[in-house]
Amino acid sequence: MAIHAQNRWIKRKSLAGKRHPLKNGEVFKWVVKRLVRGWSPEQISGRMKLVFKADLKMRICPETIYSFVYSNEFKCRKFWEYFPRGHRVRRKWHGRKVISVSIPYRISIHERPEVVNQNLEFGHFEGDSVEGRNHKSAVHTEVERFSRMYFALKVEKISSGEALRAQERIFSGLPVRSVTLDNGRENHLHFNLEKLGIKTYFADPYSSWQRGSNEYHNGLFRRYFPKKTDFAEITQEEIDDCVEEINNTPRKCLGYYTPYEVFLAKLNNKRVAIQPRM
Repeated sequence: MAIHAQNRWIKRKSLAGKRHPLKNGEVFKWVVKRLVRGWSPEQISGRMKLVFKADLKMRICPETIYSFVYSNEFKCRKFWEYFPRGHRVRRKWHGRKVISVSIPYRISIHERPEVVNQNLEFGHFEGDSVEGRNHKSAVHTEVERFSRMYFALKVEKISSGEALRAQERIFSGLPVRSVTLDNGRENHLHFNLEKLGIKTYFADPYSSWQRGSNEYHNGLFRRYFPKKTDFAEITQEEIDDCVEEINNTPRKCLGYYTPYEVFLAKLNNKRVAIQPRM
């Protein structure tokens, strides 16, 4: 017992001399600046290591940031409101309710190749629509699964014609191999994408988690444009600004590179070895 007590005392003494990461002014400013941009503690910590590889003083773990956000001293600043989901506590994401229709030439997600399922190949997308107020306006969204690059384009309404036109504009000039969709009525004309060499797959009804990347990104999009937003009053430029912010936020699953960096590298047939942005 005496030995254990002594070891604990030695550990406390060694920690006592260590400076708290947030007492480093540069670390503090770096963290706060990115919190208000909507970055998660994991993204902040991981990106800091990537940007400041040689500077060991520029280090902070995610739990330290969480403790800082919820501490009595800083809780009044409500930094938690800037977290990617915008909630004080984590909530389950159930996705948009889909009106299922009979879709011609439908191919199930269960027939999708493993190379797509495992995110091993660039050029596979997930598509969806974000509804506006009273279902009278909408935004069509697509996510490239490998890079997590997000695209969003205004449409007049949720319809098969509008969805197809949006996809043709988004996919123009890109090496698109496949797109996975839900069973909504707006995807009725999906077979027209096959004419462009794009395979289409469909998730099971009421299984939005099978298109998790798109659902997650639509959740981020909703931080900027909450439910009941009338997209008829929102410009494409405003949507583009939101999408740019999302695509320039680092991701843990990408080694804390951003979707934009990975997407650009893949388009140029390069491995991700580019200078990370601040």
